[in-house]
Amino acid sequence: MAHVPQIKIPATYMRGGTSKGVFFSLKDLPESAQVPGAARDALLLRVIGSPDPYDKQIDGMGGATSSTSKTVILAKSTRADHDVDYLFGQVSIDKPFVDWSGNCGNLSAAVGSFAISAGLVDAARVPHNGVAVVRVWQANIGKTIIAHVPITDGAVQETGDFELDGVTFPAAEVQLEFMDPAAEEEGGGGSMFPTGNLVDDLEVPGVGTFKATLINAGIPTIFINAQDLGYTGTELQGAINSDPKALAMFETIRAHGALRMGLIKHLDEAAQRQHTPKVAFVARPADYVASSGKAIKAGDVDLLVRALSMGKLHHAMMGTAAVAIGTAAAISGTLVNVAAGGVERNAVRFGHPSGTLRVGAEASQVDGEWVVKKAIMSRSARVLMEGFVRVPGDAF
Repeated sequence: MAHVPQIKIPATYMRGGTSKGVFFSLKDLPESAQVPGAARDALLLRVIGSPDPYDKQIDGMGGATSSTSKTVILAKSTRADHDVDYLFGQVSIDKPFVDWSGNCGNLSAAVGSFAISAGLVDAARVPHNGVAVVRVWQANIGKTIIAHVPITDGAVQETGDFELDGVTFPAAEVQLEFMDPAAEEEGGGGSMFPTGNLVDDLEVPGVGTFKATLINAGIPTIFINAQDLGYTGTELQGAINSDPKALAMFETIRAHGALRMGLIKHLDEAAQRQHTPKVAFVARPADYVASSGKAIKAGDVDLLVRALSMGKLHHAMMGTAAVAIGTAAAISGTLVNVAAGGVERNAVRFGHPSGTLRVGAEASQVDGEWVVKKAIMSRSARVLMEGFVRVPGDAF
């Protein structure tokens, strides 16, 4: 019996924020995978090791969590005033599909670094020492991200003393600006609040009716008060992810929220859209001990937020969800703003399972519609491994 040999594809394994993913230059992909479609999806599934009924992704590069089952494709931008086009694929762990419906805010921190090192940014725009400003076109959602990447002796600086809760070791700080982050659905259309309300009554048959803020900013997100779900907002991963009934409840809420936001037309479509929307619950500040053992005091934060990604409570906070948190916190009357004290603000520090995170956003009303020009946060990024990934030649 003849066996198909493996092929090798240039790739870089990178950490960005509190996520990890496999990065590719578009031109390095096999020709059939250089365009959207079944071949590209099949290739990325095989690279990551999905679908895996064992939920381990042992036979691939994935780490069997929503934070580590990720892929990125980058190319020189054909758009004016942009350096690089960034496409993000969230790979399902147990199902044979790649979700292209949203961005990854954490891996956004690594895009500028990779683009510079891969020669995708005009060398004239990269200082010998200083900060390179990389203009990123986020192709999934049709938005601009500005990455401020530190440069030392002509190369990307990855080491430093910037600490990010949820990441074990310090690294160089990368500041990100998410420009016009609201209504992030593909094409940039729609409204920040798709229902037209800052707070809705979200009816979830078989579960209950909840006050909810449904917002499109950074990533479509459903915010609910923790106490309405029977939680305090201080929960860590084990309290949620070890409870199948809780996970089923959150998925039901997510599906009905997606329908209410107009992201899907039928409830059964939610299963094929795992990456968006996100579900998060919020609470007023309280003391708790983070997953690292670090004591977080109520006075350290403005509010508490716990968010689910790909069906599980996230170990820290998704970068795009942080944009949603910062934006909602800046708008008086949202559940996020109320949990943060109900005062006007242009920045918020929130507590998550791994510690705290600060995000800034300034919102205003224009012709009766809420808009936000940009949201700002700091992350870090680092190359973990570079070279080639290998997949069977008949895998795509």
